[in-house]
Amino acid sequence: MIIDQLLDQVSTIIERAGLSSDSVAALREAIPDVHFTHCDDDDIGAHIPPVREGDGFNLYLISSAEHCISFTRDQESATGIVLAEVGDDD
Repeated sequence: MIIDQLLDQVSTIIERAGLSSDSVAALREAIPDVHFTHCDDDDIGAHIPPVREGDGFNLYLISSAEHCISFTRDQESATGIVLAEVGDDD
């Protein structure tokens, strides 16, 4: 389960530190129960809106409930967060 407070916390951290491999590694270390993935927003092929939008990034939820990773909007079934970097031309 991914609660609103966690999404707020992750958004704040990324807004302050920037989205980078170092900030994602720090999140993985600080919150080991959540799977974090870092990619470009252009790589998101799903037609699902982000759960959070920030300056230069979007957050999406993923679930492994069906034994296969998929995007979800359901925070109850979410097991991870995709941190998608938004470029200037996105």
